[in-house]
Amino acid sequence: MTDLDLATTRRDITDALLTAFERRHEVLDAIVDSENHDDAVKAVAELLGKSTLGAEAVLGMQLDQLTKDERRKNQAELDDLNNALTFTLAERPASSGDTLDLRPFAGDEDAELFTVRTEELKVAGDGSGTPAGNVADEIAKATERVDNEDAVWLVALEGDDKVGLVFGELVNGEVDVRIWVHPDHRKKGYGTAALRKSRSEMAAYFPGVPMVVRAPSA
Repeated sequence: MTDLDLATTRRDITDALLTAFERRHEVLDAIVDSENHDDAVKAVAELLGKSTLGAEAVLGMQLDQLTKDERRKNQAELDDLNNALTFTLAERPASSGDTLDLRPFAGDEDAELFTVRTEELKVAGDGSGTPAGNVADEIAKATERVDNEDAVWLVALEGDDKVGLVFGELVNGEVDVRIWVHPDHRKKGYGTAALRKSRSEMAAYFPGVPMVVRAPSA
């Protein structure tokens, strides 16, 4: 995750905490009326108009965060972040990862998406940086690497829309992760969301193997 994304995420959380305090009675009622943690997160997010990430932070607040001193610190942090950033998670809602799903790449079904990526970048899908080969050959080689547990290719989905690809290649004891977002879906936060989602996916496929992000937005 880039410094910009980290700062944006931090601002979203800080803003959610401050808003929650201002509407603390409504927030408490929403939490008390919820059946479980997930319901409470959803209720708080809808009540405050914040992301799931911000609502999770609200539910995780400690009592000492409610003091005037802590609120002043939060407000100061929020002011600094507002001065440094020109957009919020509300303006790039996809970056929270709330609505993005990842599924395994399917050769025939996703060939068109990989073709768009290859025509744009002109390099092979294995992360080697070599010139791209025939798309069918590239996919066949990728399928073989996946079957041998040397790679994981994932498709990023927003509903039924294919918004990008996530490539994980096992190289020299590390997983090189690359994110590519379709040109029609850029500047919405999908790269950040895909990176967040892919961390757990890569950890499941390659347990205990360090993950290295080579090109978060390419």
